[in-house]
Amino acid sequence: MEAPVNSNEHRPPLVGIGQSVPRKEDRTLVRGEGSYSDDQNLPGQAYGAVVRSQHAHGLIRGIDLTAALAIPGVLAIYTGEDLVKAGQRPQPAGVTAPNRDGSPMRWPAWRALAVGKVRHIGEGVAFVVAESAVAAREAAVLVDVDIQALPAVTAASEAVKPGAPLVHDEFPGNAALDFHFGDSAAVAAAFAAAAHVTRLPIISNRVIVAAMEPRASLGSYDAQAQRFTLRHACQGAHGARKVVEHMLGVEDGKVRILTGHVGGSFGMKAHPFAEDLCVLHAARDLGRPVKWSDSRSESFLSDTHGRDHEMTIELALDADANFVAMRVRGVGNVGAYLTQGGVFPPAVNQMKNLPSVYRTPLLEVETKCVLTTTNPVGAYRGNGRPEANYYVERVIDLAALELGIDPVELRRRNHVRPQELPFTSAGRQVYDSGDFTALMDDALRLSDWDGFAARREESRARGLLRGRGVGQYLEVTGAPGTEMGGVRFEPDGTVTMITGTLDTGQGHASAFAQVLVSELGIPFDKVKLIQGDSDELVAGSGTGGSKSLVASGRAMIEASAKVIEAGRKIAAHELEAAEQDVEFAAGRFVVVGTDREIGLMDLAARLHAGLDLPPGLPATLNVTHVHDGVPSAFPNGCHVAEVEIDPETGACHVVRYTAVSDFGTIVNPMLVEGQSHGGVAQGIGQALMERTVFNEQGQLLTGSFTDYALPRAGDVPPIAMGNHPTRALTNPLGAKGCGEAGCAGSLTSVMNAVTDALRPFGIRHIDMPATPERIWNAIQEAKAGAEHPSAA
Repeated sequence: MEAPVNSNEHRPPLVGIGQSVPRKEDRTLVRGEGSYSDDQNLPGQAYGAVVRSQHAHGLIRGIDLTAALAIPGVLAIYTGEDLVKAGQRPQPAGVTAPNRDGSPMRWPAWRALAVGKVRHIGEGVAFVVAESAVAAREAAVLVDVDIQALPAVTAASEAVKPGAPLVHDEFPGNAALDFHFGDSAAVAAAFAAAAHVTRLPIISNRVIVAAMEPRASLGSYDAQAQRFTLRHACQGAHGARKVVEHMLGVEDGKVRILTGHVGGSFGMKAHPFAEDLCVLHAARDLGRPVKWSDSRSESFLSDTHGRDHEMTIELALDADANFVAMRVRGVGNVGAYLTQGGVFPPAVNQMKNLPSVYRTPLLEVETKCVLTTTNPVGAYRGNGRPEANYYVERVIDLAALELGIDPVELRRRNHVRPQELPFTSAGRQVYDSGDFTALMDDALRLSDWDGFAARREESRARGLLRGRGVGQYLEVTGAPGTEMGGVRFEPDGTVTMITGTLDTGQGHASAFAQVLVSELGIPFDKVKLIQGDSDELVAGSGTGGSKSLVASGRAMIEASAKVIEAGRKIAAHELEAAEQDVEFAAGRFVVVGTDREIGLMDLAARLHAGLDLPPGLPATLNVTHVHDGVPSAFPNGCHVAEVEIDPETGACHVVRYTAVSDFGTIVNPMLVEGQSHGGVAQGIGQALMERTVFNEQGQLLTGSFTDYALPRAGDVPPIAMGNHPTRALTNPLGAKGCGEAGCAGSLTSVMNAVTDALRPFGIRHIDMPATPERIWNAIQEAKAGAEHPSAA
């Protein structure tokens, strides 16, 4: 046999872990060549439009389709009753938690179209299908829905009051979950014995997700195979397939999910929506593909929303200002129905994340997850983690003010120290790594903390108030669930990775390829990624919880080990050596002590060419590997924000920003920086401008970008970024996740800066969003109180 040629000198340098590499998809996307949901079309497709309720709460007395069916081109109109008759079922239960009394939580029935009753503005009551989108929308306007209006209730704190309208009759008091965690007696005793207690009522305001790409769905049906195909944007094709099959009432394997590029999700597209089920039903009924596309204004009414919690946080300290206990009580608005993870943010995730980077020994959490006549509330970037960190950081700043202690010193005094790791938090999370004090000190230096006084005086000279805020955070990332790592060597010399996560803008193709390059030494430009085809997947819990790199990274590492194991056996045969004498490094199998070697890609090419192998040897290098999830990781960091406020108008601007993070192993610094920038921008939006408003009838008053403010480029200052990494010990890659950390740091630091700027007026707290109106009113009220102390 001819010895393989040693071509080490001619191989290009590897693009592996730790290098800043542009996203593989960017060249395609910036040239407008992407393939998003609304770009998908099929021959002969019809078009759908949803008839939406104009009442937030009411009984459906009748639906008259006569005028709508008379519109030329209308093919069919379906109601909720039609879907039930066809065998469709409500969404399955998702994340659950036990009630305070130990009883299991229950799920209200959430169907694709309302049956008998509507429970929020914009809920679908009928689905029109026509030859054109224009005809479908025209007919939808003519569907006459007779609804007997019922009283609405939009705030969770109002929905739990006696006599409040019941959203679902079978849920007394509108409580979907009465969650409790902690030792009440021990916490009460700690508070009773505390030298000081700080108490802060606080709100995490409801936000509109406003993903860059509105949703769209294209359904088709193969009558011969009795199989559905759904083309839409999601966060995990495998999980979406399971939910859709359940709702359609069909057996496993009868649905295929196809997802191309996804223009943002932030948790909102983590589960299928009503329109997905409507197009599939219509496609089967009509025998042709059916497409539905959302409009931006319609998305305000049909998408899930985020946040919306009303909490009171209490912090107990001893005489030396050490934290001795923390208690959080409140309500979380879950909307009219429960999304797959609807109870997670105000309950379970809040509990896990509240202890943050501090040694607080005792924690109690009491949260009611409350049903209201509003859009269902789902995951939104961080899904409870930014909120929990926000509550803690605000109460620490307030405690420092009350005690006359520097807020930085109070944090430093209560940090979990490196020598205390592994550390079990009061939320029962085991922190494996981190250096929280040193990281904070890095952030203070990078932000020029000591130079703030001069900057404040300069702002004052211009008639502006300047404040600064420090916000530390720790997130519990990762989630249970299987993850897939597939590696397939293609005949054309490329390598395909297959994972159960799904890229919604994070840059998976590059980051995952860098892991594979580092493990297998294959060329970066030869690696492709498949995530959005459920037929290719055997497992996968989808993207979410900042776990994609941690979970898929581990899956790819383990899959790579299997590739090497199989390759060593085949290479030993090719190189006429004992298997134990063959080593693998930098993409090549080498016989120890000789110049005989063969590259992994060369070996794959020979297999495709029909390499003759004896019985007992692997016939392929391809691997399909599934692991059972990864333990949590704990990214953490410290952000420092400076704001300027015009006291005459209340206008507030973030003028200086610093972020230092511990994300463990950083695979691609460029992607991490971009993810951090996006999270900071979303946090600034929620902190200063994003406000979702319903009136007493449940009508959405902020139903377009005319009324709802999103941050623009000019609202986000340059961000000074630093890293203080400590390797995670919970996964082989050592990564901790980064996708949602920007929100966790920006909510805390920006709002601490706002209150610091307003401190000269005696203002101790202001709720998000700190809009100019809210700030101006707070200043006027503070001035009036100072002028008339008896009125305070």
